[in-house]
Amino acid sequence: MGLTDYLVIGLFIFIALIILVPVLLFIYLYIKDDNQQQHSILRNFPVLGKVRYFTEHIGPELRQYLFNADNEGKPFSRKEYQDVVKAGKYKERLIGFGSLKDFEAEGFYIRNTLFPKLTNEMKVDNAEKIKTRVYKIDGEGLFTRKEHSEEKLADPYYLKDDDAVVLGEYTCRYPFRVKGQVGQSAMSYGALGEKAIQAMSKGLGLAGGTWMNSGEGGLSDHHLAGNPDIMMQIGPDLFGVRKPNGEFSWEEFKKKSEMPQVKAFEIKLAQGAKTRGGHVEGEKVTEEIAKIRLVEVGKTINSPNRFYEFSDVPSMFDWIEELRSVGGKPVGIKIVVGDMDALENMISYMKESGKGPDFITVDGGEGGTGATYQELADTVGLPINSALPVVDEMLRQYGIRDRVKLIASGKLITPDKIAIALAMGADLVNIARGMMISVGCIMAQVCHSNTCPAGVATTDKKLQDGLVVEEKMYRVANYIISLREGLYNLAAAAGIDSPTQFERKHIVHKDELGRVSPVEDLIIAARRTQLQKERKVN
Repeated sequence: MGLTDYLVIGLFIFIALIILVPVLLFIYLYIKDDNQQQHSILRNFPVLGKVRYFTEHIGPELRQYLFNADNEGKPFSRKEYQDVVKAGKYKERLIGFGSLKDFEAEGFYIRNTLFPKLTNEMKVDNAEKIKTRVYKIDGEGLFTRKEHSEEKLADPYYLKDDDAVVLGEYTCRYPFRVKGQVGQSAMSYGALGEKAIQAMSKGLGLAGGTWMNSGEGGLSDHHLAGNPDIMMQIGPDLFGVRKPNGEFSWEEFKKKSEMPQVKAFEIKLAQGAKTRGGHVEGEKVTEEIAKIRLVEVGKTINSPNRFYEFSDVPSMFDWIEELRSVGGKPVGIKIVVGDMDALENMISYMKESGKGPDFITVDGGEGGTGATYQELADTVGLPINSALPVVDEMLRQYGIRDRVKLIASGKLITPDKIAIALAMGADLVNIARGMMISVGCIMAQVCHSNTCPAGVATTDKKLQDGLVVEEKMYRVANYIISLREGLYNLAAAAGIDSPTQFERKHIVHKDELGRVSPVEDLIIAARRTQLQKERKVN
């Protein structure tokens, strides 16, 4: 046979394979699906039924990138996500043509004044510049984008010294003075990979005037990588400050309190999305994790949903007093508002005893977490815009608001949301998911699976390869700086010279019918309704 004959035979075989392989595969899948007993759709519609499961699997991505409008999508819309990315990557918040916000929906609005403050009238400390890096777009096509990174000297937008927020000013040997109102909420090493933690640490350290909450998983070297101010969180499992038998260790606590980077301690009573104890599989408890958390290597951890060290408000306050005395640094508590009577009992005891925390972190029920149960995340705890004014008002009514600082958290990822929280009573604001987005999170919502495609919420070394610490750290710094700059813009519009001066009078609530109500009226009405219900019960 000649070469032509071989080519013809080869072509024939190639065509036969193209036809035969799909047919054989179809027959195999048909028989397999028809005989399986797990899925009724596949049993009734072999092979074709797989289309349903395929589209179901890629549905979240299709909705996120193609079908959801810019203001749709949970937990954050595409617009909210892009707001964070633009601030971190380009240090940019400018938009054109108009807002995408639904102005017919109900919501809170900042009351602007007829005569806003001029730039030179603002009480801002921009004396010391921050050397950061930002991206500049050179050209953008349908499938390509050319951009480069360049150095930039940025104004830090620190608070003036006399406006700095001080935790434990009159109770501690070492008060914590903060020159910015925005910091990182609790995120543990283990829930996030070391590269994400390091990028946040270095970015926060570069931005200055902020803080990093260690999360309940203990204080790691990764948290300390950028030398930021640290707020160490202590959860019911006492990771990092425990004895081998699980009891609280005063020796370990004293070691942590003597670290110059540790500026305060936060006792975690609850978290917005996880009012329960934690769970860590033994396979995740590596030697490094075990050393940080002071637990056994390879042993599964089921944490209690409350502390064994105290069981009521008086015993909790006694423990706080002892922690403050031994450590010499501010001690606060993290709560989720739900039981109003319990909240008022605690605040009443603060008034009677003269004891209590230096700060209260109010976490909204809309807060996030690496892993929790649906029923807890969806229903337990009030959202931040409902919870925060309740705590602020109760403290005022008992005359002790000046003794304690309030930190708010719960999807407060843009300057306008932060300003509204400040006006509702917060002194400071914590952000977690905004920080995650700034280091590359794409909201895949697989934080609990250790398969985060962006290398953020995973300890998988291979997945973390995509996260470059020395690049992402600048995005974190830019994001923090942009938030602070935005707060000063809003303060000027409201006629005040510092964002520390935001009060309830600076915001209003508009309902779906366009009716406007001062926040003060809403708080008083809610309090009146609560008292009426209590009288009926009694």
